[in-house]
Amino acid sequence: MATWILGEKPDPALLLAAARGRILDLRLGREAAARVRAARRTVEAILGTGRPVYGVNTGFGALARERIGAADLGHLQRNLLLSHATGTGPDLAPEEKRLALLLRIQSLCRGHSGVRLEVVRWLLRLYASGWLPRVPEQGSVGACGDLAPLAHLALPILGEGTLISPEGKEMPARRALRRLGLEPLDLEAKEGLALINGVQVSHAVGLCAWARMRNLSISADVAGALSVEALLGSHRPFDARVARTRPHRGAVLTAANLRRLLRRSEVARSHRDCDRVQDPYSFRCMPQVHGAAKDALAVLETALLREAEGATDNPLVFPDRGDTVSAGNFHGQPLALPLDYAALAVTSWGNISERRTATLIHPAMSGLPAFLTPEPGLNSGLMIPQVVAASLASENKGLAHPASADTIPTSADQEDHVSMAMGAARKLRRAAGNLERILAVEFLTAAQAREFARDLRAGAGAQAAWECLREQVPPLQGDRFLEPELATVTELVRGGVLAAAAEAAAGPLRAC
Repeated sequence: MATWILGEKPDPALLLAAARGRILDLRLGREAAARVRAARRTVEAILGTGRPVYGVNTGFGALARERIGAADLGHLQRNLLLSHATGTGPDLAPEEKRLALLLRIQSLCRGHSGVRLEVVRWLLRLYASGWLPRVPEQGSVGACGDLAPLAHLALPILGEGTLISPEGKEMPARRALRRLGLEPLDLEAKEGLALINGVQVSHAVGLCAWARMRNLSISADVAGALSVEALLGSHRPFDARVARTRPHRGAVLTAANLRRLLRRSEVARSHRDCDRVQDPYSFRCMPQVHGAAKDALAVLETALLREAEGATDNPLVFPDRGDTVSAGNFHGQPLALPLDYAALAVTSWGNISERRTATLIHPAMSGLPAFLTPEPGLNSGLMIPQVVAASLASENKGLAHPASADTIPTSADQEDHVSMAMGAARKLRRAAGNLERILAVEFLTAAQAREFARDLRAGAGAQAAWECLREQVPPLQGDRFLEPELATVTELVRGGVLAAAAEAAAGPLRAC
């Protein structure tokens, strides 16, 4: 089991592994423990002075001017979690909740939150148990962070809410904690606030979508390469000299990926004297379109990795100065904008993939039988899978509308500009799922188109992907029930199986 040392700069490979559902071994290092203790001593020293500090001995949001007596400070923190756990909608996926919990612990270990070390250790034990709270995914506006979902994530520390076992069994939190040998905690000053300030849920959903996008970036290139070979298309647009004349990084990487995938192609050699001058844009402009999406993915990756280094509390505790600063590190805008940009990238990949599929089934464009069936008319062939791809591509265009363009004031206008980061993350997750099915349609279509020239081996990577797909789905001789087969290919895309087969034959491919 890979180990994450809490409070240190995160390892991108470990974040990627966690985003793909891997359970990590979380370790609290000495330096992080010392930072947590120092921040707590600072909070306790401030309490001793009696001066008002937001969230420590005052109310929250628009109630920040209300002073809270010392005897009620723990009750205040309990009330905060209970009152804020009002989310709605479906439960987050287990990997998203597990990652959100990890990120919340990581933020606490930066030493600017002011919680007791006991709180951190309690959360570590919950993470290690594999049990996760029920966290409804709707209800966050991304400032003051993901308040509702993070409150649900934190409820078990009070013995409240619902916990779900690794096998999926739901149980009231207090009963589940008894089974785990964990006692609920009585929170002290600032601790409830420290558990819900920040966008760790938006961040976790975004990270899981980022992991899928890294796979989709490579899978889109593999599907495109297979489509080029199915169309008997030209490889010349992927010449390295072309990319160097307009050196956007994503375009350079895409062209290099395509050259690897198409290396040793018999299709290309057999058409050296072909009179076809240019292929449709969806084929010859792959470096430019796929590459721009790769560049957007790189922007998202940078933002997500940087966010994992941060502390997002309000107020932030600075033990070296013995004070706190009330500010806005909880605001989700640094994530909302890149998440929206990434949804545009996913939409672009889907748009161009659907167009390649449409070209392959169109006899006037491809020179192949209509809808790639040996007997058009009697059989509809791959007519409707392209319709499905068109439907999903259209849906993604709606999902590409930026969530971050909106803001609705909350908390009696005290919180008057919000990020909608969670909305952006959820849209990206849904768009990525649609793209997996769009690419599955292209893989299925390109594989069938290859049947009409299967005596010519495709480029090494494209050929390997085709052979991998054919192990699961036979060629189409006549109409049959295709949905189960399309579901199978979708799983091959989602699991990175086709991309891995292509890389094994062609060499490493770059996502961004």
